[in-house]
Amino acid sequence: MDLHLLLLFIFATFLGGFVSGFSGFAMGIVVSGIWLHIITPIQVAALIAGYGLLTQGYGIAKLRHALNLQSVWPLTLGTAIGIPIGVMLLTHLNPTYLRFGVGVLLILYATYSLVRPPLGPFKIGAPADVAIGIANGLLGGVTGLGGIISTISCQLRGWSRDKQRAVFQPVLFSAFVIISLSQLLAGSYTPQTVKLYGVGLPFMVAGIWIGFKLYGTINDETFRKAVLILVLIAGASLIVSSSGFLSKT
Repeated sequence: MDLHLLLLFIFATFLGGFVSGFSGFAMGIVVSGIWLHIITPIQVAALIAGYGLLTQGYGIAKLRHALNLQSVWPLTLGTAIGIPIGVMLLTHLNPTYLRFGVGVLLILYATYSLVRPPLGPFKIGAPADVAIGIANGLLGGVTGLGGIISTISCQLRGWSRDKQRAVFQPVLFSAFVIISLSQLLAGSYTPQTVKLYGVGLPFMVAGIWIGFKLYGTINDETFRKAVLILVLIAGASLIVSSSGFLSKT
């Protein structure tokens, strides 16, 4: 990798860490748009999972005062069930149309929520949370966005920003554990990928730290809107990636 591409990789890594530190998710959305032009898709997936353990672990440690295992375990259990099912469905379904449809739904939801008063708050019980977790895992297995549904569900409950992150970040951490183990068994963590991880590590950490510092200066409403904007970007990224495949069919 020449110096120009290396600097681009480092910039994307820092930016991904910053967004994750600020919002608690969306690191993969940010970095993949740049990384996919520099390194292989397998390396991108492996690095997102590896750095995901770091970003989510950092957030959990910083927000440990707000952790509530009673709220975390149903979503985590459902996500763990849903991820392998979603991955398996990739061999039986055309993921392009699914990504496009999900992208449209995410954009509609985020746009409506940004221009209208907040929906809810809704009270959601453990059985429903398991089902939400399964849907979260399914979407993650098919699209790679393993935390979008759980993040939205936390927002719909009307919780404070700290409580939201103290629930959806442990769920994301669990998802990244499952994904990382799967990739390790598949041999995705090659020496070159591990070396890239080491190169980007200090910049990822710096981004997380600065992002979390900024997070500490905002209120609940600003956090709600920031999350919705990232959901909107996630939806747009799914549509853009799907449109390229649809135009070839």
